[in-house]
Amino acid sequence: MSRGTAVVVGGGIGGLAAAIGLRRIGWDVTVLERAPAFEDVGAGISMHANGVRALDALGVGEAVRAAVRPLYTGGTRAPDGRLLARMDGAALERRLGTPVVGVLRADLHRVLREALPTGCVRTGEEVTGLDGLPDADLVVAADGVQSRLRAELFPRHPGAVYSGTTVLRAVTERPPLGPIDDLALTWGPGAEFGHLVFVDGRVEWHAVLDVPPGVRHPDSLAEMRRRFGGWHDPVPALLDATRPEDVLHHDIHELRTPLPAFTVGRVALLGDAAHAMTPNLGQGASQALEDAVVLAARLAGAPTVTEALRRYDAERRRRTQSVARAARQAGRMGHGLTHPLATALRDTALWLAPSELTLRAALRHADWAPPRLR
Repeated sequence: MSRGTAVVVGGGIGGLAAAIGLRRIGWDVTVLERAPAFEDVGAGISMHANGVRALDALGVGEAVRAAVRPLYTGGTRAPDGRLLARMDGAALERRLGTPVVGVLRADLHRVLREALPTGCVRTGEEVTGLDGLPDADLVVAADGVQSRLRAELFPRHPGAVYSGTTVLRAVTERPPLGPIDDLALTWGPGAEFGHLVFVDGRVEWHAVLDVPPGVRHPDSLAEMRRRFGGWHDPVPALLDATRPEDVLHHDIHELRTPLPAFTVGRVALLGDAAHAMTPNLGQGASQALEDAVVLAARLAGAPTVTEALRRYDAERRRRTQSVARAARQAGRMGHGLTHPLATALRDTALWLAPSELTLRAALRHADWAPPRLR
């Protein structure tokens, strides 16, 4: 279709990616971000081939590659260190052209910001509803898990709910001593501990706990040492390499009730606003990037905005809601298990599973081909 104008509400990864995609097809785009300024905070992202391919389609893949580390080694372990399933990053690279990669969220966000011209992103812009937005042919609601625009468009939808898990995470102050897997996950009863290594050698770790919402600790790092200090190496070493003030703590919310549509009128929902999911598959950011590419491609190829949004909804709703269900199920089979018999059966099944079966599970969501934008 002919070029148009768009307002993107939300300057996170999904919103910035949408703006880049729309500009690549010739649209005039304004991004409204409520934060007064962008702060380079946050932890890390593990990204599969689908996310990397989406970045390539947006024209920022090479810039992001300069900031990522390929993750070849690792797997899933029990708290005593027993290897239950091995991650074969080299096999993923042979199948998909890229292994899993690790990147600091701040680095990814910086690359996306730098791909947009000065003045495109306006910070300090609080958007409480559709009224008052600048006139535009398209509104992209990329305003996150607690999306105000989603609540306005779907007033009867329950919105995001607590997933049952809280996550504590941090990036180590320094690289840990000794060898360490690139990407690892450990499942214990009602808890998970994982890590990924960045290009500078520092490590992001995360701890998932099944606890009631709102639980906080006077000293989060001390609580992590109490909960995980007896787990296998390098878990204690990662905690020792962390400053207490660097630990982030967030309750995880998800859209457990799927939305009936991702579009209403001229508004398209994108990223967490459309399909907030648990982080168990590491697909949240990649699905938002996919959204951005598909939205731009459909707008470029359809005769009207209405038809483009119909195609976007049909394509993205089915895939993202399938990924969200799979992520929820992965959590239930991981940290969601607490009974000793259930965890023993799961661990045995993982240990006995053929490597090809494990590889296919990784390929299930990562093997995605982006549409061409031009």
